Amino acid sequence: MPATPLVLLPGAAPSAPEPDADEAAVLAAAAEGGSGVEPMVALLSRGAPGRDDDGAPALDLPLTGEGRTRRQWELLASTAAVSLSAARVLEPHLDALSILSQAGVPAPAGLLGVYASESGGVTPAVRPAPDAAPDGAAWLLDGTKPWCSLADRCAAAVVTGRAEDGLRHALLVDLAHPGVTPVDTAWPALGLAAITTVGLRFDAVPGRSVGEPEWYLRRPGFAWGGIGVAAVWFGGAVHVARTLRTAVQRRAAAAADGRGPGPDQVGLAALGRVDRLLHAMASLLGHAAEDVDAGRLDGAHGQVEADRIRGTVAQLCTEVLDVVGQATGPGPLTGDAAHARAVADLQVYLRQHHGHRDDARLAEGLLALDPAERAGVQPW
Repeated sequence: MPATPLVLLPGAAPSAPEPDADEAAVLAAAAEGGSGVEPMVALLSRGAPGRDDDGAPALDLPLTGEGRTRRQWELLASTAAVSLSAARVLEPHLDALSILSQAGVPAPAGLLGVYASESGGVTPAVRPAPDAAPDGAAWLLDGTKPWCSLADRCAAAVVTGRAEDGLRHALLVDLAHPGVTPVDTAWPALGLAAITTVGLRFDAVPGRSVGEPEWYLRRPGFAWGGIGVAAVWFGGAVHVARTLRTAVQRRAAAAADGRGPGPDQVGLAALGRVDRLLHAMASLLGHAAEDVDAGRLDGAHGQVEADRIRGTVAQLCTEVLDVVGQATGPGPLTGDAAHARAVADLQVYLRQHHGHRDDARLAEGLLALDPAERAGVQPW
């Protein structure tokens, strides 16, 4: 099987064009999975970071904000360009590892998740444990957490809840604890169908603190993780765009062999437009990755930039879907299972962007900047 190509992002120092052994293993798992995610789940479920169950070195994957952010986002985009479902397994696992690293909390073995949704105001209550457990679990979780993806596959997760004083806590929770039970288990989705998402009910489930109260949202990595999701959306758009590129290339090759008229101006215009859209997204992500590692996207500036990038990438991905759909017609959607799946998956994944609400948060962030900060952030 030929090596899966990397999707590279522009930067001051070009990235290595070939994947290393661990990156290649991730991309191979994505390709092997097809419409499923079992190979990716199995790969990421290996032993604790540094050692796998057989004593061999575990995967060494780049974490956010530790000098290899661009490479992480390239890996996320490259995986999504093969399988968005596989990328949906990889992204929260890397996010959890990055969160735990930032907090100085050792990562447990197995596939990891991040469950921080408070949709509809629903989130577990956090209360002090009567006695701290040997693993440092000083809190107990009670109540329901919505939108827990891959809860049946994850060994542990960073879970947010609120204490009696209203402060939000992030806790590392063992999902194998008997007090964790699934609720709302129906998952009729067509897009991202392999990523089963349920609610979880917690009944006196112990959790270890990940940072101080309210640290989860205030840490610089919160904004960075959001940009990482945008890198996955971008990779999904690359997958869709490759269908158009292949169609145009085939017509050009047929014309060169005297077997057809070649691509028409409409097809060429569509390919050129899609290239512009993808280049714009790649440039935004590459620049942001370098800013993260240089310490230029901390605090309020980081959240403003994350909202800008996520909103722009979501909008441009939607435009790619539209342009490719119009240029290629119904053929790929009805005759190419991988393309049809990528379109459905990307449409669902993009709904993680909250549209006007996220734009409103961006405006609030801009208005909250002091004049000195605004001068360097808002050029108009």
